[in-house]
Amino acid sequence: MAENTAIGVKHIAPTRNEADWRKAYAFRLMITDALAIVWVVFGTQLVWLGFDRAASTSSHTVGEVFGLDAINYTVISASICILWLAALSFYGTRADRVIGVGAQEYRLVFSASWHVFGLIAIVAFLFKLDLARGYILLALPLGVLVLFASRWMWRQWLAVQRMSGKYASRCLLVGSESSVSRIAAALRNHPDAGYVFVGAIVPGRSGTLTLADGASLQLVGSLDDVASAMDESGADTVVITGSPELTPERVRRISWTLEEGRRHLVVDPGLTDIGGPRIHTRPVAGLPLMHVETPRYEGPERVTKRVFDVVGSALLIILLSPLFAAVAIAIKTTSPGPVFYRQERVGRDGRPIHMLKFRSMVVDADAQLPELLKAEGAGDKPLFKVRNDPRITPIGRFIRKYSIDELPQLFNVIRGDMSLVGPRPQRQGEVELYDDAAWRRLNVLPGMTGLWQVSGRSNLSWEEAIRLDLYYVENWSLVGDLVILWRTARAVLMPGDGAI
Repeated sequence: MAENTAIGVKHIAPTRNEADWRKAYAFRLMITDALAIVWVVFGTQLVWLGFDRAASTSSHTVGEVFGLDAINYTVISASICILWLAALSFYGTRADRVIGVGAQEYRLVFSASWHVFGLIAIVAFLFKLDLARGYILLALPLGVLVLFASRWMWRQWLAVQRMSGKYASRCLLVGSESSVSRIAAALRNHPDAGYVFVGAIVPGRSGTLTLADGASLQLVGSLDDVASAMDESGADTVVITGSPELTPERVRRISWTLEEGRRHLVVDPGLTDIGGPRIHTRPVAGLPLMHVETPRYEGPERVTKRVFDVVGSALLIILLSPLFAAVAIAIKTTSPGPVFYRQERVGRDGRPIHMLKFRSMVVDADAQLPELLKAEGAGDKPLFKVRNDPRITPIGRFIRKYSIDELPQLFNVIRGDMSLVGPRPQRQGEVELYDDAAWRRLNVLPGMTGLWQVSGRSNLSWEEAIRLDLYYVENWSLVGDLVILWRTARAVLMPGDGAI
């Protein structure tokens, strides 16, 4: 095809057969998974037990069937490796639906690993196999961490490949003009998700479709031409985005035209900002009904989050105590005023809390704020941020850049005023500007860090920030919190221009 600025007109040549890239990537994951598991399991055995030790058994069944009074740990380690790798395959941890983005891949890896060691514990109990507890207790968490690190490194490589259109699903969008534009614009902002658009079909339209960001999408036929349009454009996936013309019967007939195993069908349900774990499909009377769980803010989920907060913040306070002392000395010796700064913020359910920070500004900073906001014309925005703020001290600028000023909030977490992860607490004046949607931020404890802090920090507009905060409130999970904390650590160590 001739090169053009329109999406789908410039043909992006695949690096390999379209049916093969998924298998190739899954095979590479399998190799690194195997290396990681073998290294961890046999390494743990070598360090903890050596290679010539055996696990004794008092089970008559084992002795009678296998003629063994003990089983060498090398045999046990090899069996664990084989079982672990099989579980990773059985749980679909290398499926193209979960690789590359989101937390589902990590959840599946953890679930597979946890069930493997649960099975080992059951087998050991049933056959009275005396396994060394330290060997098991060390291999499981270390193996999961190494698998996570391996998968994360592969994600970085895959994201780079997908930026150039490789290792991605080549999609033909089918639906109304508005729905096609919405899906195309959203996914174009996330090339790491692995969707490359090679064309679209909009009933009653031809030529090109201009998207909100100025790009154009080539329209390649009618609803009767889906199969031929896929052949012409090289698409391997049809994305149904919604249209009055796309009746259930029409969608079913489109699915019949897809080559089994090589071409795929994706249907957009029209839901936005709903986390995957909240969505469940249930076929009833031939209808694929979709169940969307409502957010839960009470019960076991809240207890789990609170335990995680208390344990995590206590460990961080102990580990960071030397840094606390150094920062306190630096603040006290370089500017007049107290070391800590207490500010009233709005917490869960609108209750006031007193948030603790290392003082990074001059003593009368709050009194100067209204005039600075007025000068910047920002007094009507809920995110009160002042660019090039003259109130910040030299030490304050450094500790704010690396978010060190926020560390005393670990004591707020211990007290129960805040959480390690959640929407950032705001002042009463900012909360008064909330609309109905923004008020849902207050359904959970405010956090030291949140989703919008690791997605652009101060560079995001209020609308973008509130959308990310609401996504967090609606879709909280412990794994999601761990991912946000990991991304926060990266942002703190490598701050961009969003840190102020």
